[in-house]
Amino acid sequence: MAKSSAPSRDRIVAGAADLISRRGLNAASIREVAKHAKAPLGSTYHYFPDGKQQLATEAVRYAGTAVAGILRKELDVGPVAGLRAFLALWRGIVVESDFRAGCPVLAVSVEEPPADEIPPALLAAAEAFLEWERLLVETLCAHGADPDQAPGLAALIVASVEGAIAMSRAERSMRALDRVAEQLEVLIVGAVGRSA
Repeated sequence: MAKSSAPSRDRIVAGAADLISRRGLNAASIREVAKHAKAPLGSTYHYFPDGKQQLATEAVRYAGTAVAGILRKELDVGPVAGLRAFLALWRGIVVESDFRAGCPVLAVSVEEPPADEIPPALLAAAEAFLEWERLLVETLCAHGADPDQAPGLAALIVASVEGAIAMSRAERSMRALDRVAEQLEVLIVGAVGRSA
């Protein structure tokens, strides 16, 4: 059987996540996503018959799952290793895109939703953030952090890294991410002791 030259659904989803990370959700039309993913517009509508919200939701889930996979793997070594991997992932994305791309989960989160609904993409973003926090809480507790303080520290880590990504893009410098990295490592080591 001949191999299809049409891009796969996954490639379109990955392209949507990348475009959203660069331009935000409102500026990422189906037409722009198809162009960015080098996919025929008809294929994009075929795979995503419910349109932009369906594609955006799947793009956010894709990004959230990809980050969670990296975190899960690195957090097995310890919370500091997990933090470093989380930061290295975002550093790579920001630097390799010449400060044009950031986090698609954050990009969807900061745009104003319609007044009469909570879009599925926004719900998917909340789920992604919660999953990243949950993974961090698990490893913090496993390495000796106080179970009552671990959720707050996990939320601080995610919020700090996401904010530092935005600052780094705006400043066109990794200064904010580097400073946040130093402070978060100090907090983690303080919370879990030497087993970080």
